[in-house]
Amino acid sequence: MWLVCTRRCGGRLFRPLDAELVIDAAGGYQEHRVLQPSYLCLACGAPAVDLGAVPEAIAEDADEEDYAPVAVDLLCPICETLVAVLPGEECPNCGAGLGVGGER
Repeated sequence: MWLVCTRRCGGRLFRPLDAELVIDAAGGYQEHRVLQPSYLCLACGAPAVDLGAVPEAIAEDADEEDYAPVAVDLLCPICETLVAVLPGEECPNCGAGLGVGGER
């Protein structure tokens, strides 16, 4: 974990929000559970960000990211017409397979 104030005030103390504390009958700390990782800077009150979680979040985004297919301009080998096709499509003029996207 690497908490940083979003206002860059330099604060080094943070308060967790949505955290449950477990105490004993005398009020002594026993344990805590963070329900949702969100924090406030105690110096200025701004939200804090956990920079330690950034690489994991980037990796998750990259795994979930779907890439939209892009049309490619090709010269059809059968009818010799310049056509714009998406991967897996045939020539719109003659129906010939164009092998775009690894297909043959």
